[in-house]
Amino acid sequence: MGIFERYLSVWVALCITGGVALGILAPALFDAIAAAEFAQVNFVVAVLIWAMIFPMMTQIELSSIKAATREPKGLILTLVVNWLIKPFTMFGLGYLFFFVIFANLIPAADASQYLAGVILLGVAPCTAMVFVWSQLTKGDPSYTLLQVSVNDVILIFAFAPIAGMLLGLTDLSVPWETLTLSVVLYVVLPLIAGVLVRRAFLGKASPIKPENSAAAPETKHVHAQTPEARGQTTAEQRLAKFQERIKPISILGLCLTVLILFGLQAQSIIQSPFVMLLIAIPLIVQTYFIYVVALGGAWFMRLPHRIAAPACLIGTSNFFELAVAVAIGVFGITSGAALATVVGVLVEVPVMLSLVALSNRIGPLLNKRAGN
Repeated sequence: MGIFERYLSVWVALCITGGVALGILAPALFDAIAAAEFAQVNFVVAVLIWAMIFPMMTQIELSSIKAATREPKGLILTLVVNWLIKPFTMFGLGYLFFFVIFANLIPAADASQYLAGVILLGVAPCTAMVFVWSQLTKGDPSYTLLQVSVNDVILIFAFAPIAGMLLGLTDLSVPWETLTLSVVLYVVLPLIAGVLVRRAFLGKASPIKPENSAAAPETKHVHAQTPEARGQTTAEQRLAKFQERIKPISILGLCLTVLILFGLQAQSIIQSPFVMLLIAIPLIVQTYFIYVVALGGAWFMRLPHRIAAPACLIGTSNFFELAVAVAIGVFGITSGAALATVVGVLVEVPVMLSLVALSNRIGPLLNKRAGN
């Protein structure tokens, strides 16, 4: 691991502190950043998320996506967790904390707003950041893309009915501009860029494999390879070196994203720290609870770490752009629901990094159980 990965928690802590400090000292800077958005998608943050995603996209070989469909258990796990469990546990935990445990601390009207916000987060599985979490856990890039793509398709049809049912609304509409723009920015464009980079390095030819096992040892010697095979090997080495060089870009993008997110919300953090803490508690409990549920499913299904890690982390991470957009559109920009979705944004990165570390520790146990 490089210095960026080894001390990632330190850099993130510094960015959180620095973001809040800069948000207080230079609010005009963050007002300008906040203004650079369309359909609740901030373009400065989008560029940084794109930088985080791109290194992993260069690892995806399109032909391997078809192979990933032959291992459906990981896909089944993430779909069950995201659509049959997570929205309802978020509703239950939100109600428990806001209306029971914190009943004497939060007015009932505000509690309803905060509950609405956390529900919107619970019904919006992650589209972008999961690629970062998958890369940090050495998840299978092609399988991660498959999981995200299927979830996005289901999101189009399931988000409004499930959210509307839990919120008690019959006319909840999906902000299609936000959804479409996010998918294009965070999935389609990085994937196209990654494919073009791989093609630029490797060309259209596939690596040449020995015809039988007896010939395999000879391929270790350069003189035993055909010129095409030697060229392909050199191309793969160049691609690997390129991927290693751009790897820190992903971590740098993550750190700058954290700094900007906390800078944008610095005033709210200073003005309402207690309220934001109360909102954060059920969100944190939900995140760890869903991770444990997904991990239990992965253990039961004997999934290897490369599939289990992204499957578990998709369910625990949220599509916060969509949740924020719906909260503002339905309840207003100054509503408690909008505030709750913003708290979800701030909580997500530090908590998810802890789950990334946990996933990496558990990885060998999952591989052993899976027979790998």
